[in-house]
Amino acid sequence: MSGRSTRAVLVLEDGRIFRGEAYGALGTGLGEAVFTTGMTGYQETLTDPSYHRQIVVQTAPQIGNTGWNDEDDESAGIQVAGYVVRDPSRSASNWRSTGSLADALREQGIVSVSGIDTRALVRHLRERGAMRAGVFSGDDLAADDVLVQRVLDSPRMEGSDLFGAVTTREPYVVPAVGATRFRVAALDVGIKSNTPRMLAQRGVETHVLPASSTIEQVEGFDGFFLSNGPGDPATADGPVALTRQVLERRIPLFGICFGNQILGRALGRGTYKLPYGHRGINIPVIEHATGRVAITSQNHGFAVEGEAGEEFDTPFGAARITHTCPNDGCVEGLALVDAPAFSVQYHPEAAAGPHDAADLFDRFVDLMAATAEGRSTEGSR
Repeated sequence: MSGRSTRAVLVLEDGRIFRGEAYGALGTGLGEAVFTTGMTGYQETLTDPSYHRQIVVQTAPQIGNTGWNDEDDESAGIQVAGYVVRDPSRSASNWRSTGSLADALREQGIVSVSGIDTRALVRHLRERGAMRAGVFSGDDLAADDVLVQRVLDSPRMEGSDLFGAVTTREPYVVPAVGATRFRVAALDVGIKSNTPRMLAQRGVETHVLPASSTIEQVEGFDGFFLSNGPGDPATADGPVALTRQVLERRIPLFGICFGNQILGRALGRGTYKLPYGHRGINIPVIEHATGRVAITSQNHGFAVEGEAGEEFDTPFGAARITHTCPNDGCVEGLALVDAPAFSVQYHPEAAAGPHDAADLFDRFVDLMAATAEGRSTEGSR
């Protein structure tokens, strides 16, 4: 690299400013500053719809070493509002690489900043919490107080209805690999591309539906899947109402991440905003029925209210808190006791991330098989 670098700053709503160099596109990006602890998988992170309207800070100091490829996107493009790294790679080196991370950020208009002390930034966010922020770059930046005010004028994440911005506009189908065992309706409130692929490997044909879909579009399927997604689950009235209708009809249900929060609200539980959330591919989760600890991939800033192992009544029968995070006690899973519905707060599709939880897709398939067998038995009486 040669020549003079272009100035860039990250401005937090509490007035803290981190100064660095422009990386990616020039301009302005406004969103919520959050950090992710993953050491790998930056392409999957950037294209994850759950990060919509967030400025992602990488705790790993060196980013961009493996470039950018045509295979690992988790959606149609980069979803973040801004990107913050310490030491971007000056060259890409990977056999699948088709370009550099910097080029991908520029081409997709993602304003980014490099060369700042990301360790100090993460410590600040851990102490003060995730907060509104702005990434600004260019040779003619406004005064600091003006930039802070621009951040303060931007919307908060609490109360933000964002899943409608990332859902598919038209239904589409991901076919099963080999023979089709089951057909699943997947409500897209920010689905990642690897989820239908994981289902396809298990003989599931996935029909991905817009977030505004009705129960009439879901009836007749063997199962119902609630995807991950961005924003405040308290705004998801439509998906919550649809979920209640699915539960009334006892259609087997599996939810992940935002889907866990939607199921929780459908069961009558409240949700709340975490101080700085869980984001990374190294987060432990305890399954209380077995005592098993899984290392999981996560990306969420909100959580369902509840305690480890708690049982509670719902309009659909008893429910149980099945999983929690030992780091902070956060609810990581829910299930109805006598009905075919369960969810987890983490990402079993693991893109990128550990594969400890991939068996949850097998559990969903087993749940659909058991439900189909039960209905067949009842019908033969």
